[in-house]
Amino acid sequence: MKRVFGVKKNKDPPPSIQDASDRITKRGDSVDDKIKKLDAELSRYKEQIKKTRPGPAQEAVKARAMRVLKQKRMYEGQRDMLYNQTFNLDQVQFAAEGIKDAQQTMTALKSANKELKGMMKTVKIQDIDNLQDEMMDLMDVSNEIQETLGRSYNVPDDIDEDDLMGELDALELDMGNETEADGVPSYLQPDKEPDLDAELNLPPAPTGQTAVPPGRFNAQTEDELGLPAVPRASIRG
Repeated sequence: MKRVFGVKKNKDPPPSIQDASDRITKRGDSVDDKIKKLDAELSRYKEQIKKTRPGPAQEAVKARAMRVLKQKRMYEGQRDMLYNQTFNLDQVQFAAEGIKDAQQTMTALKSANKELKGMMKTVKIQDIDNLQDEMMDLMDVSNEIQETLGRSYNVPDDIDEDDLMGELDALELDMGNETEADGVPSYLQPDKEPDLDAELNLPPAPTGQTAVPPGRFNAQTEDELGLPAVPRASIRG
């Protein structure tokens, strides 16, 4: 049966874009090598043309150089064509890679969409609102507890505004009457000795004498009995 109908041959898979691009790139590299060799040969012919005199020998060298130049132009045309093919393959490969990326993105988005839908079924907006309301109530209760615990004891709450202003005015008056000496408030300064002459309304004493209040004697002008004192110099004499 196999001899009659033959055997179906297995088809090789088509080459990928990358395989085709690599193959064309290798061909382009081979053409570049040939062009370099032709450039070296043209350089030799150029030197020969400069060294030879005009005549049949020079014309023969020019003919060979012309043939090599035509061959170089042909290879350059093939190289440009191969480069264009490589460029086209690169564009196709870029587009194919973009489509693959788009497919992967769509697959990831579908999976995420399905997962989000499943998560949304377990989360309800009403439950969130109720939770928020309950938290607000708890915070209000907590604030009331803190205010209650922070309440002061035995502090009068019925202070009149007039009483408050009176206290402030009195405090301001006291602060205005304070005098400071060397940075020490008046209530911390030492008491001054009272002025007896001012208190007893005595006339001012003569110059060089000190006024003596009633009931007291002055050792400079009087003795203990109130009589004029005798100078010590006369006593000695």
